[in-house]
Amino acid sequence: MDLSIVIPLLNEEESLPELCAWIQRVMQDNRYNYEIILIDDGSTDDSWKVIRELQEKDPMHIKGIKFQRNYGKSAALNEGFRAAQGDVIITMDADLQDSPDEIPGLRQMVLEEGFDLVSGWKKKRYDNTLTKNVPSKFFNAATRKVSGIYLHDFNCGLKAYRKKVVKSIEVYGEMHRYIPVIAKWAGFRRIGEKVVEHRARKYGVTKFGLDRFVNGFLDLASITFVGKYGKRPMHFFGMWGTFAFLLGAVSFAYLVIAKIINPEVSLSNRPAFFIALAAMIIGSQLFLAGFLGELISRNASGRNLYLVEEKLGLG
Repeated sequence: MDLSIVIPLLNEEESLPELCAWIQRVMQDNRYNYEIILIDDGSTDDSWKVIRELQEKDPMHIKGIKFQRNYGKSAALNEGFRAAQGDVIITMDADLQDSPDEIPGLRQMVLEEGFDLVSGWKKKRYDNTLTKNVPSKFFNAATRKVSGIYLHDFNCGLKAYRKKVVKSIEVYGEMHRYIPVIAKWAGFRRIGEKVVEHRARKYGVTKFGLDRFVNGFLDLASITFVGKYGKRPMHFFGMWGTFAFLLGAVSFAYLVIAKIINPEVSLSNRPAFFIALAAMIIGSQLFLAGFLGELISRNASGRNLYLVEEKLGLG
């Protein structure tokens, strides 16, 4: 199969027929063998009813996954990636702000230019709101600095992936913002960018909130730590644990020797004595945390499981 179009959605009943018809036109014009995977992330409107009707009209190409409740965009993408069978996987939002006309160009960059992942860059935007664009600029700048991946728009929903990439990574929590970073940590370093069209919202309301700005930076710290130390937690906890323990032990030994030399000196009245004991205890706990982390990382297996209520056109 040439292409899998993975579309997570939440309450997008109005836009789905138009979006699917547009994608189908692009696919037919380019004679692609394709599938459209629509993941309903716990919608409270008639989105699943619309998906069912679309699938009945075109069961060969349209497939659906319905979550039992709202798990978030990352969970929806993760399930879509697991189901996708195309050589190239395209992700896009369901609100018609991403143009399906960009699909051939994205596919070409993956197959002909050798990229593992291509991220869209909405250089000219139609939602220039203070609460959305200013936080987004800070977020993208921080992510570029930390990850070393020089993309302008990490959170753009329009992306293209080589099949091997999506089958090698797991997206969870709110980590969909950091898929390029996750891919890089997994060893896929050929990451590119393409300027894409950003269309004004036609239906519905934005799902963006200020809480996503705060959560974004927390997730960045998390993914950076997991990427560097997820498979070797002892290198982090063990290093700092050893440092804290040795610092405390040396200080404790100095105080004990000082007590032996001058018995009149009271250890219990010296703050340094208690600081040394605390450093030794904290160091031991950090070392133990690293040891337990190693055991967990070497024995953990499987992916996060999400309760899927219903599937259409999928095994």
